[in-house]
Amino acid sequence: MKVANNWNDYEILDMANGEKLERWNNKILIRPDPQIIWKEKTFPKKWEKADARYARSNTGGGHWNIKTKLPPSWQIKYKNLTFNIKPMGFKHTGIFPEQAVNWDWMMDKISKTIKEEKREVKVLNLFAYTGGATVACLAAGASVCHVDSSKGMVAWAKENVESSGLKERPVRYIIDDVIKFVNREIRRGNKYDAIIMDPPSYGRGANGEVWKFEENIPELVSLCMQILSENPVFFLINSYTTGISSTVLENILRMNINKKTINKQKKPIFENGEIGLPMTGSNLILPCGIYAKMYF
Repeated sequence: MKVANNWNDYEILDMANGEKLERWNNKILIRPDPQIIWKEKTFPKKWEKADARYARSNTGGGHWNIKTKLPPSWQIKYKNLTFNIKPMGFKHTGIFPEQAVNWDWMMDKISKTIKEEKREVKVLNLFAYTGGATVACLAAGASVCHVDSSKGMVAWAKENVESSGLKERPVRYIIDDVIKFVNREIRRGNKYDAIIMDPPSYGRGANGEVWKFEENIPELVSLCMQILSENPVFFLINSYTTGISSTVLENILRMNINKKTINKQKKPIFENGEIGLPMTGSNLILPCGIYAKMYF
């Protein structure tokens, strides 16, 4: 498992009873997590310091119980990256902190490629959400095409890019259904050196297009291979879909790269696994998702 243990502005303070106690800079939130099936709290007194708790409703959704008034938004930093945090209607805050392990890896691959091969790296970020990976790739020196079907999420991503001092970097924001966009890029002949995707289990596109992970992920990866450049850097898939193994994602990458013409001097390396977050003051790790990647 890859563990995101380089945060200063974020930490899990405790975990129990299906909930995690988290510090987001100077704000402490309690949010539900289905992986936390044990009952005993390690640090019971810390829970008394929470500023807000997200409570699920029996009829779906939920709401925030505010103990201490929260600002509409506040910022956290990861190394030289800055993100705007906003408690949302469905427990989320706009950032998945465990993704820092992917950001670090992508930044390293991009910066080394630019330095050693003296060339531009073009990145395509699909289901790009609030732009965590977009910010990371821009900071590493890449140009990024950021695609998401939600206008609100794309606006939030722009805020994160600007807050990180990267608004002058080459970034293109697209509000569209991912599969429709990739098909247009195929027709245009556009190519990307790195592709990132974090597809939801279920979702709807900008015009109501239905996305189902198990049904659509093989097709999307196959389409993306057609816009991956002949001199690629990496292809990374992240997922939170329950019941899907990271090995399945690697298998899909392996099957599709065989159809792709790439630089013969480059042979793909494959990797898959889990990503997670540590709990401060303990040896507990919270599993948070899976990934598969190939790189060159």
